[in-house]
Amino acid sequence: MHRAARLLSYALHPLLMPVLTLWLALELDLQLGYFLDERSRWMVLAMVGLMTIAFPLTSALLLVRAGLITSLEMPTRRERIAPFAMTVLYYGMTWYLLSRSPLHPLMLALFGGAVAALLLTTLITLRWKVSAHMVGIGGCLGALVALNTQHGLGAFIPVCIVLILAGALGTARLLTSDHTSAQVYAGAALGFTSVFAAVMWMPRLPF
Repeated sequence: MHRAARLLSYALHPLLMPVLTLWLALELDLQLGYFLDERSRWMVLAMVGLMTIAFPLTSALLLVRAGLITSLEMPTRRERIAPFAMTVLYYGMTWYLLSRSPLHPLMLALFGGAVAALLLTTLITLRWKVSAHMVGIGGCLGALVALNTQHGLGAFIPVCIVLILAGALGTARLLTSDHTSAQVYAGAALGFTSVFAAVMWMPRLPF
């Protein structure tokens, strides 16, 4: 059980969530990638993967080598602050690059919600530890629910699958880390609310 929980934590790592969420959004909501051909779509996903997976991971490895954090798992709250702050910077740069591409406004809103979720996670981590895994999958769930609400996708089954995975991941985090139930629930709520609210209301703002 413990090994399965750890494998699930790796498979649904928060660094993977932006690419996974954008890919699901493009696959389920054809309106989002209307102006993108297949090649351009994969280029966007590759760019997002580079900025939100490769860059943060490389930075974390450098911090481990410098002795500033003990491992990539970052078991203590203090260890998470610097990597989270650096990842916020990478997310912000990614949002700027996406804003220069012919993407649907809801895609920008979706990623904007992810930036907000990570920024709030970083600020909360200054005083309290929250589950980044649950922030990530909560954001994915929030994106799907919001897009389904906006465009009537009929995505009941994908939403249910992500919801079940979120429950399994929350259990896994309780088994494999020192997170409390409150930290797991708070992470899921933070991720879901940030992305859901951004997709639902950000495109209506006058900018």
